Amino acid sequence: MQTIVGVLRGGPSREHEVSLKTGASILANLPGERFAARDIYIDRQGQWHDRGRTVSPERVLRQIDVALIGLHGEYGEDGEVQKLLERFGVPYAGADSFGSYLAMHKVMSKMHAQEAGLLTPAFRHIERAEDSEAAAHDITREFSQPVVVKPLGWGSSVGVSIVGGYAPVLAAIDELFAADASGVLVEEYVRGREATLGIVEGFRGETLYALPTIEIVPPESDFFSYDAKYSGTTREVCPGNFSRVDTEELQRIARVMHRALGLRHYSRSDFIVTPKGIYYLETNTLPGLTPESLMPKALASVGVSLPDFLGHLVNLALER
Repeated sequence: MQTIVGVLRGGPSREHEVSLKTGASILANLPGERFAARDIYIDRQGQWHDRGRTVSPERVLRQIDVALIGLHGEYGEDGEVQKLLERFGVPYAGADSFGSYLAMHKVMSKMHAQEAGLLTPAFRHIERAEDSEAAAHDITREFSQPVVVKPLGWGSSVGVSIVGGYAPVLAAIDELFAADASGVLVEEYVRGREATLGIVEGFRGETLYALPTIEIVPPESDFFSYDAKYSGTTREVCPGNFSRVDTEELQRIARVMHRALGLRHYSRSDFIVTPKGIYYLETNTLPGLTPESLMPKALASVGVSLPDFLGHLVNLALER
């Protein structure tokens, strides 16, 4: 008998379109001889749909054996949909609700990195819009300019900007609060080479298998912004052109953060490699699985097909 796998995609986040692509990729690559895929679409208002009909989450979740989450951003990566799956006792691949929340909350994840003794860019957390002016004054005095301004809990570099000077910094902060960001993080801008590295649990005989590093080379006029990620203008070199020492350190840090955040099954962490050391940026608990995404490219570089990887994820979820 085939295992019924519910594939959750869409969702009420700013990454709705990317999530649809990840979900479509999962549906297209889930091994059909072992699994029966169930396409579960969640619209921008958070309403669930099954086979073209509006349904309650409870109804559709009682009809599946396990879930693969193709959601990105709010609701998908912040622990909310995981709480729902846990409430109805549905096994699922990826971090649990608390681990998802920790990783998505950029300040908490950075604090866990600091507690683990890792380098991470200096930062200022702005919790309320009314504190923006005072914070912008402090930031322009205390931080070298430019700085990185990002929303506290969005993904895919949505809303991230690199700006310098009081007025541009304040404008970037205000823009995020106006877009309903739950908070704003301002970081020192660390210049270096961008790297990302995926971790897969229980793979090839290793408890935490480290995939090859990927070096990210965005266009000269841009950083690894949302547009740079999905426009095809960024070069992604796998394995990255890093020294053996840096590669081993990237693998170590990715494993450290996977454990420190209490994650499960798989994750992908982002870094800046500099002559002074490697700076941890953040961890993605549901890395994209589109044809343009980084995780599938790293898997392919070591001879792992997406169908094999998805089958492994389902097995991990069912072994809980």
